[in-house]
Amino acid sequence: MTDTLTQSPASRDILGTYKRAPMRFVRGSGVELFDEDNKAYLDLASGIAVNALGYGDAGIAKTIESVVSSGLIHVSNLYRTEAGETLAKFLVDNSFASQVFFCNSGAEANEGAFKFARRWGRAVGSDAKTGIIALRGSFHGRLFASLAATDRPSYRAPFRPLAGGVSICERDEAELDVALDGESVAAVIVEPVQGEGGVRVIEPQLMSFLRRVTEERGIALIFDEIQCGLGRLGTFMAYERTGVTPDMVTMAKPLAGGLPMGAILVAQEIADTIKPGDHGTTFGGGPLVASVANHVVQRIAEPAFLQAIRENSEWMSERLSSIVRKSYRVRAVRGMGYMWGIDVVDPASEVVQRGWDEGLLVITAGDHTLRLLPPLVIERSDLERGLSILERIIG
Repeated sequence: MTDTLTQSPASRDILGTYKRAPMRFVRGSGVELFDEDNKAYLDLASGIAVNALGYGDAGIAKTIESVVSSGLIHVSNLYRTEAGETLAKFLVDNSFASQVFFCNSGAEANEGAFKFARRWGRAVGSDAKTGIIALRGSFHGRLFASLAATDRPSYRAPFRPLAGGVSICERDEAELDVALDGESVAAVIVEPVQGEGGVRVIEPQLMSFLRRVTEERGIALIFDEIQCGLGRLGTFMAYERTGVTPDMVTMAKPLAGGLPMGAILVAQEIADTIKPGDHGTTFGGGPLVASVANHVVQRIAEPAFLQAIRENSEWMSERLSSIVRKSYRVRAVRGMGYMWGIDVVDPASEVVQRGWDEGLLVITAGDHTLRLLPPLVIERSDLERGLSILERIIG
């Protein structure tokens, strides 16, 4: 399949930053995608945790039609719109935050959070309080500051020098205790569940340690919930599963139902230090994306919706554990909610390609780790169907 991919005419016209699968999708319905031959693929990847409501959601379609018919797709952030203000209020009312900044992607959200942390650090400390700490195994984006906070040497090396003042520390209390110097560090950023880093749940005791130390030393705690937030762990916000409340949360992927949108949720103390002109975005939080996001977040926040995810997650945990017990080709399973990593003996990319043949879409999170990120609307019967195929292709 790789040879077919590299010789594809389309691949010569699109810059080769991705090794794209050979099939070309033409439509989607529910939790399935269909290629040009009308072959169905059960999607347990959700466009990398983006398509929370699956494909063909009636509410998203109706919302887009309404906004397009109004003619108000974009006005810039020089002016007010009802959609953006309504969305901001909903996010504030359903989180710790006092204010929200909208942008266009997860990487932009993290870059913005770093800027806000440094602005706040200087306001409450000194010009030396600028450091950003990330954890081993992290992935926070591919822009210069977010890439500096991403623990992928192969991603980083071709683009050095990266943004300065950003360090990566082991997930170890002793090392972090030394690194988290309140005089020089403005913030530490953490994914409650590391996605690209192998679907690794950060231990509750480490989360509690980070919250205690950052509060004591006047350091902002940022949660990157771009992949693990907005319902994926069975709660509206991922931090609700940790027992820890951060000072900022970054979000993106599912926020606008597949349209490009990110957000930074900011606590009052940090928001108070941000002034007009400190940051900006032309497209962020525009009427179209904000209108769709209003529909998405209201759906996800419904108690029954989240309860179904938690119940199915418990079932998935048991089902995946049974696969581990039965197959010597599976080394370990870990995760929560609708976010699971499966360590396999074979190269993960080979298992992914076997899935294509069987009409199943899964993705990787490392050379030997499969990643499952099903749409949040998936029903248990489809989960069982997908895991049965997965068990077969793992061998």
